[in-house]
Amino acid sequence: MFILNDDERAIIETARQFADEFLAPNALEWDEHKHFPVDVLRKAGPVGLGGIYVAEDVGGSALRRLDAVRIFEQLATGCPSVAAYMSIHNMATWMIDAYGTEEQRHRWVPGMASMELLGSYALTEPGVGSDAAALSTKAIRDGDDYVLTGAKQFISGAGANDVYVMMVRTGGDGAHGISALIVPADTPGLTVGPNERKMGWNAQPTRQVILEDARVPVANRLGDEGDGFSIAMSALNGGRLNIAACSVGGAQVALDKAAAYLADRWVFGKPLVRNDALRFELADMRTDLEAARTLLWRAAAALDADAPDKIELCAMAKRFATDVGFEVANKALQLHGGYGYLHEYGLEKIVRDLRVHQILEGTNEIMRVVVARAVTGAA
Repeated sequence: MFILNDDERAIIETARQFADEFLAPNALEWDEHKHFPVDVLRKAGPVGLGGIYVAEDVGGSALRRLDAVRIFEQLATGCPSVAAYMSIHNMATWMIDAYGTEEQRHRWVPGMASMELLGSYALTEPGVGSDAAALSTKAIRDGDDYVLTGAKQFISGAGANDVYVMMVRTGGDGAHGISALIVPADTPGLTVGPNERKMGWNAQPTRQVILEDARVPVANRLGDEGDGFSIAMSALNGGRLNIAACSVGGAQVALDKAAAYLADRWVFGKPLVRNDALRFELADMRTDLEAARTLLWRAAAALDADAPDKIELCAMAKRFATDVGFEVANKALQLHGGYGYLHEYGLEKIVRDLRVHQILEGTNEIMRVVVARAVTGAA
């Protein structure tokens, strides 16, 4: 797992080259102007970044989850916000590939894998938060269609995308009444709210999705009625790993910036890096980040192997890596002093972008609940 072969190194280098060429040079401008770089996302498809762990027969790269976390770490070195959207897009694409019929797979996945079609994951609703099984968006069967009414909250890519993989209520209360639908973004009756004004993640839109008698064919359902919640949770295992990887990648850049700054900045006649207190801070940051990366790779390997402890390991990795990633980035900003607070140095953007990773894909408090249940055997 920890000694890479030539193919694995080539995968990482391809992702890093994409980040260096297309993401890093533009990240600060995209953040400042709240620009969603659809043109750059289109370039990601031909190099295999739109369907990383999707089957080859529908245009995917058919890589492992272990490969994916390494890829997302490298992409996040260029821009954590754009890398995180690509994670969400990959999650939606995989759901159709993994749970769709052959007709659904061949209709939707090739365009999503090439990123000609941009996808979004739509689970969260206003007022529901972490209690996702309490969602209330209704899908009433009417002949060959479902009629959808309700709203989704905090949907990444909304308003600029082409397709949602959306969880809706087709039955009674609780998780067993939820189904998953492929919902085209141009469905009549589907509208989006204004782009949210956010602390970070400014290079991707976040909007509410509003459904008023929106008709979606029953043929667009993934799996059977009532399968939607389990499909959504299965997708989140990988999504949690990917977002953790984005935290590691962003934090690694912050650490590199801090080490370079301390070597160049002279105070009291010597470089700051000669100060033992600051050197020890760098050492601890490096150690914590390596521990996060190691746990992340361990969890990804467990997901690849369908190990019995995969869910708790994914939760552990997401909680630990996103906490560590934010702390490392925040310390890197502190080590820059006042310069770290300036936009041009890029540290404050990384801190703002990584902060939300502790909230989304299941808050880190919920990750602790998942792990605690595994430890105690409690439901």
